[in-house]
Amino acid sequence: MSCGIRGGFPTHWTVFGHGPRHALMIHCSLAETGIWRAMGQCLSGELTVTAFDLPGHGRSAQWDARGEMGAVCSDIAADFAQEHGPLDVIGHSFGGVVALRLASRRPDLVRSLVMIEPVFFAAGLRTRPDACREHLAEFAAFNAAMAANDLTAAARGFIGDWGGGRPWDSFSDTAQARITAQMPLIAAASPTLYDDAGGLLEPGVLEAIDIPTLLLEGSETRRIIPAINAALADRLPRARRSVIKDAGHMSVATHACEVSAEVLRFLNET
Repeated sequence: MSCGIRGGFPTHWTVFGHGPRHALMIHCSLAETGIWRAMGQCLSGELTVTAFDLPGHGRSAQWDARGEMGAVCSDIAADFAQEHGPLDVIGHSFGGVVALRLASRRPDLVRSLVMIEPVFFAAGLRTRPDACREHLAEFAAFNAAMAANDLTAAARGFIGDWGGGRPWDSFSDTAQARITAQMPLIAAASPTLYDDAGGLLEPGVLEAIDIPTLLLEGSETRRIIPAINAALADRLPRARRSVIKDAGHMSVATHACEVSAEVLRFLNET
């Protein structure tokens, strides 16, 4: 494990595996590098993986609102990628959107792109609004809780929507307190995810990402995720989709071996 300044931000990272290909893993909101441990073991013979804690997560510094979160996170990712690039970039949920930003801004650093359940809501909302009504109601409830400064209600709702089926009451008091304190990070990511702050949906931007891309989703995931992946697959020129049977949003933890097998199959074909 190491700590240092990456992309101008105090960042913690760790390295998994000893394979010949270098990869970068970018975790979801509210997680940290440890969420990749099981996949790192599954992939260890093929990949040497660097995984870093996003701002405000794990052992990285607290988020200081220095700019648009997606841009700051992609700057950190680019800093790591420059050491071994081009490399395979694997992102989950919010991390998948950061990975896409990196591929758009620095395609020279990305050999292949894997997005696992990317929560790029703007893509789904603009192309398949019928599949997004349920999510918009959930997002409105989250915003109302944040406006009322009821971080506990926001946290409970967020975990209910995106916690992979794990009940809020199953978390320890310490974990509940940590998650509750991190709710401003979810709000800070909204311009990236809902408003397309990075301009990825502008004409020609996604079409210019001429990189082999795998879009993964669980068969039991939220309805908006297939809508997002379909929207991205329609525009990314070298994208393919795959479904992890019986998995939900947190497949990187609950179905690590199955996800790893899909990733390896994809990498062996690129």
